[in-house]
Amino acid sequence: MGSRIDRRTVLKCTVGCAGAVAGRLAELTGRPIWAAESRRSKKAPSEPVAIVRCESFQPQVLRRQFDKMFDLIGGIGKLVKNKTVTIKVNLTGMRWDPIDGLPAHETYQTHPNTVAALCAILHDAGAKRMIIVESLYWDRPLEATLQQEGWDIAAVQSAGGHRVTFEDTRRRAPFPAYSRFKVPWGGFIYPAFDLNQRYEKTDVLISLAKLKQHATAGITGAVKNFFGITPCSLYGNDAPSENPRSHRTRNFHAGKLKVPEGVPAELDHDIPSQGVHRVPHIVADIWGARPADLNIVEGVRTIRGGEGFWNKGVSVLEPKLIVAGRNGVCVDAIATAVMGFDPQAPHGHFPFPGENHLRLLASVGMGEISPDRIEVRGVPLQQAVFPFQPGKSRKG
Repeated sequence: MGSRIDRRTVLKCTVGCAGAVAGRLAELTGRPIWAAESRRSKKAPSEPVAIVRCESFQPQVLRRQFDKMFDLIGGIGKLVKNKTVTIKVNLTGMRWDPIDGLPAHETYQTHPNTVAALCAILHDAGAKRMIIVESLYWDRPLEATLQQEGWDIAAVQSAGGHRVTFEDTRRRAPFPAYSRFKVPWGGFIYPAFDLNQRYEKTDVLISLAKLKQHATAGITGAVKNFFGITPCSLYGNDAPSENPRSHRTRNFHAGKLKVPEGVPAELDHDIPSQGVHRVPHIVADIWGARPADLNIVEGVRTIRGGEGFWNKGVSVLEPKLIVAGRNGVCVDAIATAVMGFDPQAPHGHFPFPGENHLRLLASVGMGEISPDRIEVRGVPLQQAVFPFQPGKSRKG
């Protein structure tokens, strides 16, 4: 199993309260939330989560609010000083079409200024090296793709004191082999994953995600962001191939393609073959195998109704909020509540079309998902709620 950062902090229990928000969300959604039948995470660890307001993607504004946010969770100096830090961004999609006339990085993908602000803070905190990673579909360097799409690569590198590099983890290169990460509870669908060695050869791993919904998984956040750490060379539609050009739908979504020989195969299970059932279980397995050490869910500007331009009926909105913490499950629980949804929603209840991957992770002790047992710092949760689907029935 690949080595990863000590999870001592992730596994501490810090119980807080945000009970006042329950009434607000019940009012918005038309049914009581966090009810007794969904309290399955009593033994799951709870970590503080910070919420800050952020009015724009202006570099100075982002830097100021990131500083405030990290201070609220105890700072990151001890975590990153003299360390190699890997940052998994969210660059979803095989095409990056605009929405409402705005480019992908202004709406449903990670904004380059967000990356630059984070790298500047990491540099000032003493990080030895910063590596931006994502798994894409093109045979060219990651930074070349980003520059083509409007990123100022030089500005990001300068913000990080010229200690910033970019890597596409869609295959094993530049390493000679993959690293294997086991799922600690044995897995719902997969017992382990073979990943690019970058996810082992790092001291700190950050999930830099977007606050948005997801057509298959219900919500996108820190946890779902790690769906993209799995290499398409092994799990993609054209696997096995060390030059993959396609996504993972035949395997992860449909279960119609087996992984290559030598890669940990699916367990015997009775999970239905539809993507709304398979994907949440696989998302949970991936997170269990390789969780992040720091989680940031940015919602300065984002979209409602799905994860990208290809989802019918998506539209742009501006919550002007950022959510962060050390435990990604706790962070996503609060981020889900911020969107006006119930993070403890039963499987198949809106916004989750199939299984709720947060409930799955809470059930195996990966993190607390009841907002009234998570300490929220900064903007109070009841003041941060920004309904993505006002009046939408929980039972969708």
